[in-house]
Amino acid sequence: MNTEMKFEHNSFGKRLKSMLKVDFRRMFTMRLFYIIAGVCLVIPILILVMTTMMDGMVSVNPQTGVETVMEGFENTWQIIGTVSSEYDPMSMDMTSMCNINLLYFFLAVLVCLFVSEDFRSGYAKNLFTVRAKKADYVISKTLICFVGGAFMILAFFIGTMLGGAISGLPFDTGVAGIGGIVMCMLSKLLLIAVFVPIYLAVSVAAKQKTWLSMVGSFCVSMLLFMMIPAITPLDSTIMNVVMCLAGGILFSVGLGAISNLILKKSSLV
Repeated sequence: MNTEMKFEHNSFGKRLKSMLKVDFRRMFTMRLFYIIAGVCLVIPILILVMTTMMDGMVSVNPQTGVETVMEGFENTWQIIGTVSSEYDPMSMDMTSMCNINLLYFFLAVLVCLFVSEDFRSGYAKNLFTVRAKKADYVISKTLICFVGGAFMILAFFIGTMLGGAISGLPFDTGVAGIGGIVMCMLSKLLLIAVFVPIYLAVSVAAKQKTWLSMVGSFCVSMLLFMMIPAITPLDSTIMNVVMCLAGGILFSVGLGAISNLILKKSSLV
């Protein structure tokens, strides 16, 4: 009697589904994720309330005698962005620096710590040895970190609503309109797909060296920070959404391939 041994084909879809399942469980059971999400919720509340309380306060330089008047937010939506006609790339005031764009720095922390833990604990080495391919790992991490970034954006938006209500700031949409604000939020959401592959490539290159991955990611963030308001203004249109979507796809594919190559050509420890 002849018996045949049949091996189940481990297709790309099955491998990716298994990897995503594990990464989703790890992400949403990780204390760091909830800490970062909580910070994203609290920050807009603190910024809006504190700047409203300090609005109009005068500080005097004791050496020069020059007076500086503290200017707070005039509208709740300013913490989300500015309209394209008012954007000044050289502006360094509070409303242009303390806004939702800070989340892209927090996103770097999430990606770097999430990836470095895989290499520090030996999980990545065991994973690649047993079943997974490098490309599956890169795709899974890109998707999971994008979802994590989306939760951060959502938390900040909820915090903005609460902060605006507590501080008594108006919710007048002005020239941006409700449509512009919706497109702005969608553009910022899709822009996560541009930053995640950058942070992921830096992280897989640094591996267990968390400090190195963070330094590299923060440097990239600072280079791109001033471009974010121009790409995602408060009065965004469908063109801004399409541009961010196209950029996200290009960066995810291009830098994803680079991350895959780094994993193939370098040691996993």
